[in-house]
Amino acid sequence: MFQIDLTGKTVMITGVTTGIGASIAKMFAKAGANISGCATSADGGDFTKVTSENPEKTLYTQCDVTKEEDLQKFIQNTMATFGRIDVLISNAGQNVFEGAANCDEANWQQNMELNLASHWRVTKICKPYLDKNNGVIIIMTSNHAYSSIPGCFPYNVTKTALTGLVRSLAIEWGPTIRTVGIAPGFIDTPGNQKWFDSFPDPETERQRTIDLHPVKKIGSPEEIGAWCVFLSSEYASFASGVTYLIDGGRTALMQDQ
Repeated sequence: MFQIDLTGKTVMITGVTTGIGASIAKMFAKAGANISGCATSADGGDFTKVTSENPEKTLYTQCDVTKEEDLQKFIQNTMATFGRIDVLISNAGQNVFEGAANCDEANWQQNMELNLASHWRVTKICKPYLDKNNGVIIIMTSNHAYSSIPGCFPYNVTKTALTGLVRSLAIEWGPTIRTVGIAPGFIDTPGNQKWFDSFPDPETERQRTIDLHPVKKIGSPEEIGAWCVFLSSEYASFASGVTYLIDGGRTALMQDQ
């Protein structure tokens, strides 16, 4: 049986209280890893639910990833509890959909700080610890890095920029650190359900979205979590500097077909 065992490894994950982040934690828990998660909420949200079977292997820190002092606290807590960092999943982010003409300076700056600069800062702070353990960095971007739709500026700008960050870190920090990116497409999260619910007929809109995908389904958060586990393992040791687009084939299909 093909198995990935990460027992003894410590994984740091940003943005863990819901959606993809919580499911990443869930899949690393299945692989036996120690998991240190953070988000802005005071409690751990779904993170505490998906990791409840092994509380001694989990740690939650309230953290705003746009603040360097919070990131320092997150890393210090992780080291104090587990003594090492092997994998960093830089996942925290937020949709900032304003449109190029309507976006003001405040929204532009918020987007740049959360969806781009925070990823660079957390990787830079973690670098000395990852260096010691031939660590792995996984940066979560989006299918908007490859193709987008009107109104998604400036979110799509930062998601595109993250693919450059992945390449730069892989080139400059290898071979002791591998860096890869994951660009999820339409994933069945509470945020995407909120999008469906904004339509007069949510179920019709959901089916229309499913039909845009050659695989005829929407991705699950657990699938993205499983990709993270695989890319963190010895089986992916030749993968670095690339961002994997996981979108059910949507980008491959001309949408007028």
